Amino acid sequence: MTSRRKYTFSELLELLNSTDECNWLEAKGREDVQWHSGKANFRTLLESVCSFSNEPGLGGGVILYGVGENRAGNGENRYAVEGIDDIDKAQLDIATQCKECFNIPVQPEITVESMEGRHALRIYVRELPDTRKPLYFKKNGLPDGAYRRIGSADLKCTDDDLYVFYQNPSESYDQTPVVGASVNEVDAQALERYRVLRGKVNPNAEELNYNDQELLEALGCVVQEHPHQLNLAGVLLFGSYRLQRRFIPTMRVDYIRVPGNEWVASPDESFQSIDMLGPLMLLVFRLMEAVNADLPKGFALKEGELQAESKGLPPRVLREAIVNALMHRSYRVDRPTQIIRYDNRIEIINAGYSLKDEGMFNHPGSTLRNKIIAPVFHDTNLAEMKGSGIKRMRELMQEAQMVLPTMESNRADNSFTIRLLLHHLLDAADVEWLASFAAFDLNTRQKNALVFMREVGAIDNLTYRQTNNCDILRSSRELIAMRDMGLLSDKGRGSATYYIPGPAYMDTIGKLTSPLGTATDGLNTHAEGLNTHAEGLNTHAEELNTHAEGLNTHAEGLNTHAEGLNTHAEGLNTHAEETADKDNVELRQSLLLDLPPEIKERLDGIGRRNGNSLLIQSLILDLCRIHPMTKRMLAILLNRREDYIKQKFLSPMLASKSLLYLYPEMRKHPSQAYITNERQE
Repeated sequence: MTSRRKYTFSELLELLNSTDECNWLEAKGREDVQWHSGKANFRTLLESVCSFSNEPGLGGGVILYGVGENRAGNGENRYAVEGIDDIDKAQLDIATQCKECFNIPVQPEITVESMEGRHALRIYVRELPDTRKPLYFKKNGLPDGAYRRIGSADLKCTDDDLYVFYQNPSESYDQTPVVGASVNEVDAQALERYRVLRGKVNPNAEELNYNDQELLEALGCVVQEHPHQLNLAGVLLFGSYRLQRRFIPTMRVDYIRVPGNEWVASPDESFQSIDMLGPLMLLVFRLMEAVNADLPKGFALKEGELQAESKGLPPRVLREAIVNALMHRSYRVDRPTQIIRYDNRIEIINAGYSLKDEGMFNHPGSTLRNKIIAPVFHDTNLAEMKGSGIKRMRELMQEAQMVLPTMESNRADNSFTIRLLLHHLLDAADVEWLASFAAFDLNTRQKNALVFMREVGAIDNLTYRQTNNCDILRSSRELIAMRDMGLLSDKGRGSATYYIPGPAYMDTIGKLTSPLGTATDGLNTHAEGLNTHAEGLNTHAEELNTHAEGLNTHAEGLNTHAEGLNTHAEGLNTHAEETADKDNVELRQSLLLDLPPEIKERLDGIGRRNGNSLLIQSLILDLCRIHPMTKRMLAILLNRREDYIKQKFLSPMLASKSLLYLYPEMRKHPSQAYITNERQE
């Protein structure tokens, strides 16, 4: 029985009123039912049934029918039981429509709930097995008739969504062949690094006796039908820098150093960025060295000993976070992984939402997105076994007495973010600082929240749960209690609610700036050191509130970026516009390395204004004969816009069959490229 089915009806109502609808909880009132000739049409309710059944890794969801939203705004609760007049007929109609409306019959668990004399239905919908997805409305067909659960919304599926449902469960995207990538272009040092690490784990491992070709085959890094051709996993794990630059230049990792605690807080401030590309077996260590060299180092003398104990972010936590990003990212998405180092934290932002349910992060077991890459990291002990990496990270942070890491899985943006706060959990200075809040009788979890908010500027329910390792009901109750005390002020609404410093917090901090208040607050010894910090909070209180209004209120995540950013994802997905020009120049130079001199001369000869279509068409054919070319590659080499290249040349050449898709079975393939008819033969 899942934890969602264990919630009582009153607890589900409390969840709705404290956090609103979420990815697994939906409320449906009277206005969600349409009536035609005396017959109820439960279309909107059935859309939720469809999305809960389809959404990968969600584990199903709960619908409360007969619970409506108080749109008038009066009363204490936003959601309340409206009641259902004919409860028996409603059960029968919903069960009947679930059996008849979809391509396969669905049988949700329906139970009657009562509160204050009013009846409602709790409908538990199981997630369908992968082999039975997608569920869709028969009369609408695919893709319009299928729905996915994105945040708290039921959204129609697209063609790209259908690929998720119809892919072979025994295969994964990292097994995709990379046409033109030869085993002769692997990095010898990367293979040697694998052998060294594997030997430390198991000196008697059979694969240590294999030659390079045999080892690549054993690890599943080559195309089965063409063993001298690397697949995507082979290119990522062991491919040389030059090979990766040619085929997967955007699958790099960007290490970005941002001054301060906010993303580009001032337009006059610039960040430093290091773009890293290379075989993952070597890249993980380069990333570790770059980030670790930039971390603050602290030491604490052990009592009665002359030796000092290192205090700081545990290296294993950093390694696990980096490896987790490289191992579980979605390589379908054409954007780099970003490691952002702020003054007070590290954020690692990855393409691909977590396939593991948020509530199970602390439990063993995982769903692998990359079934070739992941075992290599496990075999070399770079990653924790059996999906226990996040649990181990939390244990290590607790041992180091540091704030627990927070994770944000965003299905709508298809991204995953992990945050490592570089702050010790309630150290001596914090304890003295928190002494000023003694009158509020806070528990340890609430004290942790104050420290987190002081460092980051805001906190939400998800972050509270993760930093304190507690459930959603407890976190909601304790945050609301702090709000009622005046320590927090809530912003946003429903699942998008987050909290910033409240009036009581600001008043308490304000006392620290007064010489008369220092003795009262028991902070004599540290008053001078805290005055500056407190003044900053007082002076910038209004600015903090304005900034917090502009935070991107993700359904289940905390975002503390500047008001000027449209969304957190947009602000972090790419560098400044000028960086794109630099990338194009570098990619052009890399592409030119593999071209014959005669082709280079012809490219130089066409210029930007040469309108000779036959000449450009001939060049496109010759370029695609050398190796598959993406639309972007052709646009950069020919100094034309991508849309112009597609409309003027690629579409007509595809229609005439002089060019073919590299992946004809999936025209919207994220790595789609073009080859000539002769090359295909």
